[in-house]
Amino acid sequence: MNWARQSAYIYDGSFDGFLSCVFESYDRKEEAVDIRPSEDNLYVLFDAVWVETDPVKAARVYKGIGVKICPAAQELIRNGFLTCMSDKELLLYRFLRLGFQYGRTVMDMLTEDTVHRLHKAVKHLRTESHAYMGFVRFAVYGDVLVAVIEPKNQVLPLLAPHFCDRYRGESFLIYDKTHRQVLMQRQDGPPADRVGLFCMEELILPEPDDEEKSYRRLWKQFYDTVAVRERSNPRARLSHMPKRYWTQLTEMQQSDLSSGPFPKRLR
Repeated sequence: MNWARQSAYIYDGSFDGFLSCVFESYDRKEEAVDIRPSEDNLYVLFDAVWVETDPVKAARVYKGIGVKICPAAQELIRNGFLTCMSDKELLLYRFLRLGFQYGRTVMDMLTEDTVHRLHKAVKHLRTESHAYMGFVRFAVYGDVLVAVIEPKNQVLPLLAPHFCDRYRGESFLIYDKTHRQVLMQRQDGPPADRVGLFCMEELILPEPDDEEKSYRRLWKQFYDTVAVRERSNPRARLSHMPKRYWTQLTEMQQSDLSSGPFPKRLR
């Protein structure tokens, strides 16, 4: 489908906002040459059109993906939106145009550049989220377990089912320092409101108490004690636990554990 008009879109950064841009493109018969969240509008090279988020239009597009392509494409688009690709919106838009043209077969067109890049990005997202299932380290603050992570992708939506099931009887908070998001579970309030994903520009934590400091020292001592020096393989460790994860790992702290992996103020 070739449309004569081209346009760039700016939206609010939400998933529904992106789907609203897709709707507007087809409704106006315009080819989107760029789609950016509002905070990135300085980088748009074309005169951009602001697209208001419309949940009804977004729902129509999302339903159309399942009907005209396949339900697996819906999941691929949702996950693709969580990736760290700088041009993810345009890539997802191009994938959808291919999907609406070719239907289910687009999922197997792995030699096509757009499809290949999208699958590769989603694989990176899933690999990173799986790694964080083992690399999240909680600290106790009052009655709440608190953890801080610095992922490249927006992994919290993928981590939520795992940690909510594993800690179903606990109140916990996982702060994504990179994307300024927090996954929170609490034990009070209506069941529907006990788990949520929120934006949080800054997380300020109190100093850990003596008991928490003691547990951190014990965990570090355990980690160092069980290591078999003769079987040490730094290269293998880096392949399984890259250094970018070390910042928030208690056992990888090299000095004063009184502050542990959680600085008092996170910006």
